[in-house]
Amino acid sequence: MIDVATLAIFSGAVVLLLLSPGPNMAFVISHGVTHGWRGAMASALGICVADLLLTVLTASGVTALVASWPPSFDVIRYAGVIYLLWLVFKTLQKSPGLDMAHINRVALGQVCWQAMLNSLLNPKALLFFLVFLPQFVRPEAGPIAMQLMVLGGVLTVIAGVFHVLLGCFGGALSRFFARRSNSAWLQKWGLATVLMLLAVRLAVMSRPN
Repeated sequence: MIDVATLAIFSGAVVLLLLSPGPNMAFVISHGVTHGWRGAMASALGICVADLLLTVLTASGVTALVASWPPSFDVIRYAGVIYLLWLVFKTLQKSPGLDMAHINRVALGQVCWQAMLNSLLNPKALLFFLVFLPQFVRPEAGPIAMQLMVLGGVLTVIAGVFHVLLGCFGGALSRFFARRSNSAWLQKWGLATVLMLLAVRLAVMSRPN
């Protein structure tokens, strides 16, 4: 199967890519601030689920099939923009005076689902899996689909640990804001701002050549 040296290089490349600021990082931190560390963990879980789904789609050839259809990039992109704008609308509808314990009980499943969709509706994520994973596949090492699954699994574990650590940082920020009287207002509008910026980023994104 995949040799240790290849896995080590792959893992290092994944870590470097994760350290580059991106939509998942912003999503985890902003939800960590709004919902505490539990919200950040839910975000990390949703991203991991999305990574596993993209791995399976890549290994089965579905991502290549979707990417080969020229309008697919814009279809996924605009669906993501609409979804993020809907999240902004729902966030601004919430009362800033809601009890945080109530938010943690009710919204964690929603946060996980939102994080998963945020990843899946980013067309660059699909292209990333399509282009990045195959670079570390060697035909002589065994079935290509199995190698892609292993690489995707390693990526998911590394990304999961990374986003959990981000979640701890988000939780610390949440506790910091909790000591301030206007924290609920700041968290509400902070989250809405992050989601709006992600929507704008997605809207102006151009298809890589």
